Amino acid sequence: MYRNLQRNLAAHVREFLRQKYDLEVANVSIEQPPNVELGEYALTLAFELAKKLRQAPRKIAEEVVSRIGPIPGFEKLELAGAGYINARLRREELAATLIADDKPRGSEVEALVRHALQLFNDYVHLNRRIPDEVLMSANNIGDPATLSYTIAANLLVKVTKKQRLLELDGSTERLRALGEMLAGELEIVKLERKIEGQVRSQVHKNQKEFYLNEQLKAIRKELGYQNEFSNEIDELVQAVKKAKMPPEVHDKAVKEIDKLGKMSFMSPEATVVRNYVDWLVSLPWGNKTDDNPDIGSVEKILDEDHYGLKKVKERIIEYLAVLKLSGSLKGPILCFVGPPGVGKTSLGKSIARALGRKFVRMSLGGVRDEAEIRGHRRTYIGSMPGRIIQAMKRAGSMNPVLLLDEIDKLGTDFRGDPASALLEVLDPEQNHTFNDHYLEVDFDLSQVMFLTTSNTLYSIPPALLDRMEIIRLPGYLEFEKVEIAKNFLIPKELKANGLVPKDLQITDGALKAVINAYTREAGVRSLEREIAAICRKVARKKATLKKSRTFRVVEKHLQKFLGVPKYLDSQIERRSRHCS
Repeated sequence: MYRNLQRNLAAHVREFLRQKYDLEVANVSIEQPPNVELGEYALTLAFELAKKLRQAPRKIAEEVVSRIGPIPGFEKLELAGAGYINARLRREELAATLIADDKPRGSEVEALVRHALQLFNDYVHLNRRIPDEVLMSANNIGDPATLSYTIAANLLVKVTKKQRLLELDGSTERLRALGEMLAGELEIVKLERKIEGQVRSQVHKNQKEFYLNEQLKAIRKELGYQNEFSNEIDELVQAVKKAKMPPEVHDKAVKEIDKLGKMSFMSPEATVVRNYVDWLVSLPWGNKTDDNPDIGSVEKILDEDHYGLKKVKERIIEYLAVLKLSGSLKGPILCFVGPPGVGKTSLGKSIARALGRKFVRMSLGGVRDEAEIRGHRRTYIGSMPGRIIQAMKRAGSMNPVLLLDEIDKLGTDFRGDPASALLEVLDPEQNHTFNDHYLEVDFDLSQVMFLTTSNTLYSIPPALLDRMEIIRLPGYLEFEKVEIAKNFLIPKELKANGLVPKDLQITDGALKAVINAYTREAGVRSLEREIAAICRKVARKKATLKKSRTFRVVEKHLQKFLGVPKYLDSQIERRSRHCS
């Protein structure tokens, strides 16, 4: 009936335009404006007429309102803004359109009614905002038109959709459109319930975890170790925050602490996790020492500690100069090769002192297990990191001087090859992501200055030897040993035996005799022992004498202090020394 009234309105307007302006207008735009009362329509033809007649829209609208005759079913037309005309249905016509409806009969309408009731039943059960009384009322309605109006009135949809439903003529079309609308709304409500269920399950899960954690705390408190265990976890959390760990290491530590908080205090696994977090916290993440920028000072310190060794000292100065100019440089990997006693190990200490870095020594002699280098996996109690990570913990910084002593004495057996494990450690292109089996996280070794010592090269694997810069330390000559003895060995042994410089004087002739007749070695280790023996005998005499005196040792006194010479010169050696 709505459409009949609209067609009647449009026909009267077209007739007026034909008689007044002699215009044939095929379509007259009649709309139901939003947010207006039911039965009120707006005509926008004034704008189209204004274009055709070249007149103002408001003037045309006023003329249409004043001169058009009465229209059946409508009240008098009214102006509504510039160019708009309002047409309102009479109250009796409006009421008649809402009540009047054809009386459909047949199985199609009955099927549509049942379908609409079934959808509305599901809609009400899923939508909690509609009371159940509405569903009971709808089930008791027998008239299809009244049923469609009741269901449409209780749907939570926009007014425009409801208006479109009311404008349909006939219950069949209205019920079919109502079914489509209900099906669409039902899918939306189901999706809302699904989302709500997911949110609720997540909230319930969080509440459950909180409740269980509170119960676990109460149980631990009753067992008597709640305070100790909780305090330890809090300390670990604070230590992790202060450790300056990389993001991935920090996430790993937090995850392990969370796991520890859910374990029993007495379980063996809790001990393994605590030890693991302690290791992560104790490593020097981000801690570095500043290198000594004064090249002259470094040269002075190296000369104070060692006599000669010009090539080694030049290499250290070159490294420091490049570091000073570039600002960053990967640590060199130097291998000192030479006979025993030439000062390879003590040279590493001197380099660390000159650069202002921490010094850590790690002896590799007799190491046969790969786990000594890479660490043990955390599959049993008592596992621990490898010796590289242990050395970094002792150093307390990311750029120490790490001395790998006796690298040529590495062994190999069924437990693995430690020399192969060192390939990653001593490779500047790989050691920035060194992965220990115990830690299971990357550790940066690129800033470490690696020094290695070796007596020979033939026992070092070629792949490992290729990663190191070889610096040979040959044996000392006689005059060099004399200078080393006067400047380093004698002062060291005097101090070790409680003597002062005025208590003992050893002539150069006596030192040469000790070197040639009692030691005969490439290094100075045996020379140091013989000087120590002289110092002990002088200390004994000093302790027994009531009056202090100076003991002067010359070549003829050596048999009294050191006994019979161990080495005798051959005829060729005597002739060579006499000629020199």
